[in-house]
Amino acid sequence: MLTGKIAIFVYGALFGSAGLKILASKDARKLYTHLTAAGLRCKQELMRNVDEVQAACSDILADARQINAEREAAEGAAYVEDTAAPAKEEAAEA
Repeated sequence: MLTGKIAIFVYGALFGSAGLKILASKDARKLYTHLTAAGLRCKQELMRNVDEVQAACSDILADARQINAEREAAEGAAYVEDTAAPAKEEAAEA
């Protein structure tokens, strides 16, 4: 029973050592470099898309504010006309 646990430990240590050597090799380093470069390209593309979406949202927001300003001006003019109409009728009756 104890020899089985020792064997597992020894195999684990050997496998770990071999794994570290593989991970530290030149080929692995080259792979890490290419993967990092691909990640940076992905990030750059994503940020470009984010900038495009932000620009589109800014345009939409500006248009919405303009629509609301025009609507508010139209409602304000209608309110002024409505309040002026009874005054004209009272003046005409007198």
